[in-house]
Amino acid sequence: MTADSISDSFPPRLKFCLHKAFGSSEIFCPNLSQSRLVSNTSPKMMYVDDNLYYDNAQVIDLRSDTLSKPEEQMRIAMFNAEVGDDVYKEDPTVNELERKAALITGKEAALFVPSGTMGNLVAVLVHCEQRSSEAIVGDKSHIVLWEQGGCAQIGGVSVRTLKNRPDGTFSLDELQAEFNCGVDIHKSITTLVCVENTHNFCGGKVLPLKWLDELGALSKKLNFRLHMDGARVFNAAVALGVPVSRIVADFDSVTFCLSKGLGAPIGSVLCGSADFIKKATRLRKSLGGGMRQAGIVAAAGIYALDYMVDRLADDHRRTLAIAKCINDLNCHFINVDLENVHSNILIINFDEQYLTAPEFRARLTTVTDEELEEIGEGYVVRLMSMNNSMARIVLYCNLTDEDVQAAIKKIRFIIGEFKRNMTT
Repeated sequence: MTADSISDSFPPRLKFCLHKAFGSSEIFCPNLSQSRLVSNTSPKMMYVDDNLYYDNAQVIDLRSDTLSKPEEQMRIAMFNAEVGDDVYKEDPTVNELERKAALITGKEAALFVPSGTMGNLVAVLVHCEQRSSEAIVGDKSHIVLWEQGGCAQIGGVSVRTLKNRPDGTFSLDELQAEFNCGVDIHKSITTLVCVENTHNFCGGKVLPLKWLDELGALSKKLNFRLHMDGARVFNAAVALGVPVSRIVADFDSVTFCLSKGLGAPIGSVLCGSADFIKKATRLRKSLGGGMRQAGIVAAAGIYALDYMVDRLADDHRRTLAIAKCINDLNCHFINVDLENVHSNILIINFDEQYLTAPEFRARLTTVTDEELEEIGEGYVVRLMSMNNSMARIVLYCNLTDEDVQAAIKKIRFIIGEFKRNMTT
């Protein structure tokens, strides 16, 4: 197969660059639904029905920390867990996890839920139990972008958005201007404000404590409730060097995930007042979240809180190392905001005039003879393209320093290749 026979659906820039990289013997199609690597020799990698198959290449998967897997000691804790029926509140391991979570967050009580999405939804429904209630959230928040609009779909709660700043915050002046206490009968009643910390779509940003304090003061002045989507709030605590309880001090509720950087296989915890958790428990049951002998997975959560928090600093350090690599290459069409890498998430920005994020992602999943010769090993690096101009990498507990160095070698080679091809 030669470059002349490539499908016309290929983007011209990618067609040119891949032809330069592969020559006439290997052509890679980035259309995941129908592509495969075609080679005159045995293939190194192919796509089949959107599933990836690799041969003789080390895969470094940086798409998300949701890919984390339990380590051996966590699995042993799960195996040995004492269990009971949690719907009857008789599972001692779940009870211990909830007690520990409440203590860590400085709240009266906690509730183990299957997912962060359910935790957020339950929190919104408890806080916004009055009809005509609205919640105000940032326009790049997980609640708005990645949870199917469940607040409205299931709970009938209106959601109003404020523009997120690059640091994950939003204007408190705008919040005050949009706030409606019910005096204006044309508008929904502002009952709840939600924030996300760390902020995923803003690149793992840690919300400033000063801003959180100001938001807390405003909530008391205007009498609205606060919920934190703290899926990665332990990353924020490690980055700031403060307890989680300090970060959520002014919040009526907080959800945090056990199944991302903390390495547990499943589960999140929703924390709040005793009365709030009593209502949340009833809602969890109606949403299908009541679990029976859940101590098996709660044991992983206890282990995570005991042993997996401090090591998050390693993920932050490794993320910064990749960011420095990209920044030091001084590529005019690929860049990162090095000064604002806060945690385990890195956003890579692309100038679409030269290269798109999907094109970059596609090239990272191929191995050429040239890079084998230069690097010495075959590496496949997987990342997530958020849109045409943004890609995301996320570090987590199963990745090592050696994995990161391998990813850096691959990224450095690929960016250099694109730079050479763009100027040829």
